[in-house]
Amino acid sequence: MTDFLIGLSEEDATFLMRIIIGFVVCLGAIIGSFLNVCIYRIPMNQSVSRPRSHCFSCGKTILWYHNIPVLTWFILRGKCANCKAPISFRYPAIEAFTAILFLAVFQMWGNPGLFGLNTLSIPELIPFFWLFVASTVVNVMIDIDHRILLDRISIGGTLLTFVVAVAFPALHGSDVWYDGLLRSFCGALTGFGVGFVIAFLGERIFLQDAFGFGDVKWMMLFGALFGITALFWILLLSSFLGLLMGGGVLIYNRFKGYSDEQAVAIPFGPALGVTALAWLFWSNRMMRGFASVRDWVLLHDDLFMMTFIPLLLLMSGWLVFRIRRIRHYNREMMAMDEAETSLMPISDSEPTNENAHEHD
Repeated sequence: MTDFLIGLSEEDATFLMRIIIGFVVCLGAIIGSFLNVCIYRIPMNQSVSRPRSHCFSCGKTILWYHNIPVLTWFILRGKCANCKAPISFRYPAIEAFTAILFLAVFQMWGNPGLFGLNTLSIPELIPFFWLFVASTVVNVMIDIDHRILLDRISIGGTLLTFVVAVAFPALHGSDVWYDGLLRSFCGALTGFGVGFVIAFLGERIFLQDAFGFGDVKWMMLFGALFGITALFWILLLSSFLGLLMGGGVLIYNRFKGYSDEQAVAIPFGPALGVTALAWLFWSNRMMRGFASVRDWVLLHDDLFMMTFIPLLLLMSGWLVFRIRRIRHYNREMMAMDEAETSLMPISDSEPTNENAHEHD
């Protein structure tokens, strides 16, 4: 970054950097506003450009000066300017979070030491990583709302990563384009293969989709972007984060008196997305942390084994108990579905064509 400011006085360099940072933050907030549109409309197969943004309550088109990211929500106190219907806080939150992510990507090149970020030595990759963090926000939020992950992000992102690996083989620590492409392709293949095996085994164990095929294809993108080694760390950390999320849902269900078997149905996409973003920004710091933990374990192996083995046995017992409960619950659900199907009357006048309800 210092080469970029060579020839400028300290005051001019500081002023220029403030202008650039302000532009990056504003750009991120504007993109975040667009992401809100994508998150709402794409799962409903609606255009992201037409019609213009409007209030869901009164249908009035939102004027441009009522659509300024983040600021307008606070100015209007979270209400529609026309009908005063409440506007969810999620909209400015996504806009602000996207602005922070865009700034973090830029600081990977501009000043990585400020937040302990990874160093990005190729500024041409900044737009690519901006696209990655924006697509991750979209996928996470859509998975929370609809429990789907978009193929246009997973598959399209993987193909784009191949192109970037050819143009910038340093993305995978290489100097020649074909080696960068090979590493990216092997990472994608490994991500898809590992994800597919997990999905297959999860379905057999839990008698339901425990790892959706959308997660498998998103793992393919992470492998293409970060490589094989990073892929396994992302899977490990996201599994731990998903376990914490599942435990939180269990506690919430118990508190509300709901059936805790439903906790297994929480989407895994948020855990994957958060972990991938953390790896993008802090993988070097995380690996140093893992190395420190390993060194501590080697120095205190007796103490570690005395605490780790009982904890492992306890967690294994809890996991077996949960699997048995979930399998029993899913068997009951399948039996009920079969019983309802068998009792459903069959009319001779009903069409048997598989496309009979195409126009319903």
